[in-house]
Amino acid sequence: MPRVLVTRPEPGASRTARRLQETGIQPIVLPLTETVALPADPGFVTGDASAVAITSANAVRHASSEVIAALASLPCHAVGAKTAEAARKRGFSSVIEGSGDAEALADSIAAAFPGKAITYLCGRVRFPVFEQRLEAAGVRVRAVETYDTLPVPYSDGTILAQLSGQPVDAVLLYSAKAAAAMQALTKRPALHQAFEKARFLALSARIAAAFDDGAGKAIRIAARPDEEALLALLEGLP
Repeated sequence: MPRVLVTRPEPGASRTARRLQETGIQPIVLPLTETVALPADPGFVTGDASAVAITSANAVRHASSEVIAALASLPCHAVGAKTAEAARKRGFSSVIEGSGDAEALADSIAAAFPGKAITYLCGRVRFPVFEQRLEAAGVRVRAVETYDTLPVPYSDGTILAQLSGQPVDAVLLYSAKAAAAMQALTKRPALHQAFEKARFLALSARIAAAFDDGAGKAIRIAARPDEEALLALLEGLP
């Protein structure tokens, strides 16, 4: 049975693990990052905003009830299906679901709200292109950071125990921060054999770039930045 390391934070890690088990793959859950809520002033989030943008489900999950209440009546533009589902669960009444691509979402918002302001629920650690693309198009972006992403430290012994002392066949990388942490783990002498023959599978080229250090590790990139495409890369594992 193939052994696959799941590095994403909870609760997503457990959901992915269940999906892998259903397909006959043995998941090993080792979150390399964790998300923590940040305080946000609900009086700041609305202002003259015409809409809300969300590119991460964590951004809406970690938002306080007061922040959600201040924004829930505005149209909410979500990057993809999972983010849209999270927004609906938190009480947004009008959710527009994107294709899963943040730059495409920025383009559609720019076309719909030229010269207007939007509130962007987001994490402290994020890729700047989404905001840059909107601002270049004349849309004013009010970024409201609702969560932070922090590394989870592990000793060699803890990781080897989680791996049951056996090597893994593949590693799933969902974020640039986790990819950088995974790269550091592969360099630890005690963990060399555990990851020596593993395939490294990245959700996007940006994430792959955060992992790749020219060390010759095999890394493949999902055809689309979603989990379906990432898990498709597992086909053909021994």
